[in-house]
Amino acid sequence: MSEIRDITLAPSGEKKIAWAKRYMPLLNSIEEDFKKEKPFAGLKMTVSLHLEAKSAYLCRVLMEGGADLRITGCNPLSTQDDVVAALVSKGAQVWAWYDCTQEEYDRHMAEALAFGPNIIIDDGGDLVSMLHRHMPELLPGVMGGCEETTTGIIRLRAMEREGALKFPMLTVNDARCKHFFDNRYGTGQSVWDGINRATNLVVAGKNVVVAGYGWCGRGIAMRARGLGARVTVTEIDPVKALEAMMDGYEVKTMDEAAVEGDIFVTSTGCCKVITERHFEKMRDGAILCNAGHFNVEVDVDWLERNAVSKSEGRTQVTRGYTLKNGRTLFVLAEGRLVNLASGDGHPVEIMDMSFAIQALAAKYVADRRGSLPVAVIEIPDEIDYDVARRKLAASNMTIDTLTPEQAEYLGSWAI
Repeated sequence: MSEIRDITLAPSGEKKIAWAKRYMPLLNSIEEDFKKEKPFAGLKMTVSLHLEAKSAYLCRVLMEGGADLRITGCNPLSTQDDVVAALVSKGAQVWAWYDCTQEEYDRHMAEALAFGPNIIIDDGGDLVSMLHRHMPELLPGVMGGCEETTTGIIRLRAMEREGALKFPMLTVNDARCKHFFDNRYGTGQSVWDGINRATNLVVAGKNVVVAGYGWCGRGIAMRARGLGARVTVTEIDPVKALEAMMDGYEVKTMDEAAVEGDIFVTSTGCCKVITERHFEKMRDGAILCNAGHFNVEVDVDWLERNAVSKSEGRTQVTRGYTLKNGRTLFVLAEGRLVNLASGDGHPVEIMDMSFAIQALAAKYVADRRGSLPVAVIEIPDEIDYDVARRKLAASNMTIDTLTPEQAEYLGSWAI
């Protein structure tokens, strides 16, 4: 029933999952809870994530909780074929493979949804979009879901504003234990891991341009500076731009930065952040990559249409585009998520926190079957605090608690 590339790759994938599990104490503890409680017994669930070792372990935890699970990818270049083979070898049903076409990507997602899920876990909003646009007959059976990333939440809020959203969605990305750590420290480290693997070039001394100074952009800029780069930030939000300035970075428009950048990293969630007028100003050998969910931030389509010649770069998914001015620009990972298409994604311990929130948020939906409002819903503080306490305990750290007198003091206005 599954549709994957090669089941014989399972032993390699199993090793990766075992390594991830070893360093994911939060999911370990949640797995033990779920084995006892079976919060998803009798429920059908569809998961669309970047399919690598950490997300595979999350899927196994959800299955231990009793979920009848169907799994698919959320990006054509982030699926690891050996990991999905390992999932299928242990009884999971998966529709995904690396480097799928758009038609295959859509078909895999439709297959994973076809059985009529009660809960969905989405990353980027494609599951929600397909359900609403192409499979509306399944909407009445969906009690709710969770969204992993900024791009997906942008799409959800647009649906909510237009009155199009038909079931509740929890914003996992907005949880403090997600975006403070995953978006900043996870993206910061994994993006440079992906860039370094794809290029094998030194970062120190180079001019790095980071587009967007949200939590992901903060992490990317911070790690670039730590590697010795001179960092420039581009922004459309004056407050974020001011914050970048106060953090010690140059702040310029992309038109200004295009002239001097050696490495460009986009992390905005918007389209055409770097396009024709910027390409024509760039230095020969400039490197462009993207850390946003969709491959629309760097206008690769323009380069494909207008380059006078193309060449393969150092890796399979690195492409050189020679322009009419004779300069060659290199795009990493086809403009898709560089940290996953050219690397292994966020560090294991970071994703332990994010996926702990996913698991507990899915349980929150299951526990409130049919009672949540049809809306985009913030992650409750109880889940954030649960994850933070588990992480502190796993790290052998303790914190203070308020005395009754202190609690009364903080809760009173008549001091």
